[in-house]
Amino acid sequence: MKIDRSTWIVFGILVLTASLFRVAEWRFFAFAPHIALAIFGGAVIKDKKLAFILPILSLFISDLLYQVLYIYGYTEIPGFYGGQVINYLLFAGLTVFGFAMRRINVPSVAAFSITGSMLYFLASNFAVWAGGGGLGRPRTFEGLMMCYNDALAFYRDYGLINGFAGNFLIGDLFFMSILFGGYYLLNKTVLKGKTNLA
Repeated sequence: MKIDRSTWIVFGILVLTASLFRVAEWRFFAFAPHIALAIFGGAVIKDKKLAFILPILSLFISDLLYQVLYIYGYTEIPGFYGGQVINYLLFAGLTVFGFAMRRINVPSVAAFSITGSMLYFLASNFAVWAGGGGLGRPRTFEGLMMCYNDALAFYRDYGLINGFAGNFLIGDLFFMSILFGGYYLLNKTVLKGKTNLA
């Protein structure tokens, strides 16, 4: 299927906006659009390759920007680090999760947003524990629970409202609302009922 110019423009705007927002110094910690972008891509974009490219490309551009800022001393956050490929795989998994969204309505968007946030939290911290990262907790069930507790404390230390239930969940709900709400309005006014992009 040939993708028209306006779809490429929207795609480019989404990728660049999410990339720039993620590296913005003023944003709240963990308040980022990439989980929402992955689920949105899986749910809305018909071309599955583009659905995967949307969050991964945006994540890569923001990591590249972080690396440049890190090299020049503008941030303490490096863009590239060991085990980073796991993070990209998790976002690809969230895109697959988005494929399961059959109806695009408020309850579905809210449920996928909350579930996607929790899946990412559980999977990413499991990967930290399994890889011996973080505080190097023992590879036992108790060690895994300690790793999850460490992660909650990490979020609290960055001033999140009620720990994990703060900016992480609120950010995903916010960006899911923006993406799916914008898509709904675009579908009603410009696309005239077309249900999927690309």
